[in-house]
Amino acid sequence: MKFIDYADAEMMAIDLANVLAGELENMLFHEERVSFAVPGGETPGPVFDNLCAADLDWSRVDVFLTDERWLPEDDPRSNARLVRERLLTDRATAAVFHPLYAPAEKPEDVLTELESMLVSCQPISLLLLGMGADMHCASLFPGAEGLKDALAADAPVLVPIRTPAAPETRVTLSARVLDAAISKHLVITGQRKRAALERGMHLSPDEAPIAAVMDGLTVHWAPE
Repeated sequence: MKFIDYADAEMMAIDLANVLAGELENMLFHEERVSFAVPGGETPGPVFDNLCAADLDWSRVDVFLTDERWLPEDDPRSNARLVRERLLTDRATAAVFHPLYAPAEKPEDVLTELESMLVSCQPISLLLLGMGADMHCASLFPGAEGLKDALAADAPVLVPIRTPAAPETRVTLSARVLDAAISKHLVITGQRKRAALERGMHLSPDEAPIAAVMDGLTVHWAPE
């Protein structure tokens, strides 16, 4: 695991966007299509604001979320809404977006359909993750219903997750899929999350799900 420290969050957003754009450009030089998995939440928003204008052939980039709340896209809490508003704009409008939500009462009703859209995007070319102070990443929450399935070596691509910590059911990429990404980046801010990450280095994925994807991970950190 590699740490990169920044003086402030604004500088981190600009520099990380440049790093991601550079990696996407290099991957597109060697591959016909590349896949880019991104998180929801507040921290990556400024990164997306800078990355969306990158001069890339975005039409050859498949974008999808690391996890999603089981909510329609017009809901303010939808991660897809955030991605459309802040990443899939400017030049990045041309990217192909694969949502992790479809109209259904529960994820299990349409999981096969959602997974089928991601088969050609495996392994993930470029992964950007966020992390909570509880050491969850994507929707791999400690103690959640579904976490054991999501951490299994033979886990499917997508796993439904239910936890009292989140009001809605969620769908997440499994740890197996996240960890298999060719290039992995984590973006966090604040001393609390940095301390949590350092603590997670010494815990099992059951206790600290971020531990399941630490191998080869580049961590981008700035103070709040």
